Amino acid sequence: MRNIAIFDLDHTLIPIDSDYEWGQFLCRIGAVDADAFAKKNADFFAQYQAGTLDPVEYLEFALGTLAQFSRDQLDSYHAQFMQEVINPALLPAAHALLKKHQEQGDLIVIITATNRFVTAPIAHALGVEHLIAAEPEILADGKLTGKLLGVPTSGAGKVTHLQQWLASQGTQLNDFPVSYFYSDSQNDIPLLSIVTRPVATNPNAKLSTHATTHGWPTLHLFNLQ
Repeated sequence: MRNIAIFDLDHTLIPIDSDYEWGQFLCRIGAVDADAFAKKNADFFAQYQAGTLDPVEYLEFALGTLAQFSRDQLDSYHAQFMQEVINPALLPAAHALLKKHQEQGDLIVIITATNRFVTAPIAHALGVEHLIAAEPEILADGKLTGKLLGVPTSGAGKVTHLQQWLASQGTQLNDFPVSYFYSDSQNDIPLLSIVTRPVATNPNAKLSTHATTHGWPTLHLFNLQ
């Protein structure tokens, strides 16, 4: 049976936080009140870096922002966001790592705490079919309501969502001879701890220390550019 390679997205496959940059982008183009939004966005980002973020509170803020716009407007904004912010951050080393796993025949999955609206086009640009992300409630006409469906895909929630997704595919993590998970953050230690090949990728200080203590390999992906 083939192996599975699981990837976090922000600061792992791309050297930026797509959710934070999306907020900054909305401020730059004047789609939201720049001062108020930027302050709130920066506060949440600092909490994330410190490992103290309440994911439900943040997602309600992020998805509530999306709900202010029609779907056509959001899609137009996102196309511009991809061109100006994301495409320059899709670096050769990340593509090479993904290609290595593709050539090995591995099942490749991106799992991210960021919502699907922001991240689905990024996963597509990286050539990854399978994405597990925070799920916004979407009406029949495509408009986002601002509500989150289910539990957040962060921390231990990534384990829950991965297990549920694998079950929907008729399998489970233990069915794979080798399971990789690449992540940059201590927030992902729950999932890193249950795969056979955890890889601390561009790790922050807390994950770097944890990886060293537990003998996990470290990959500084963006130093390879």
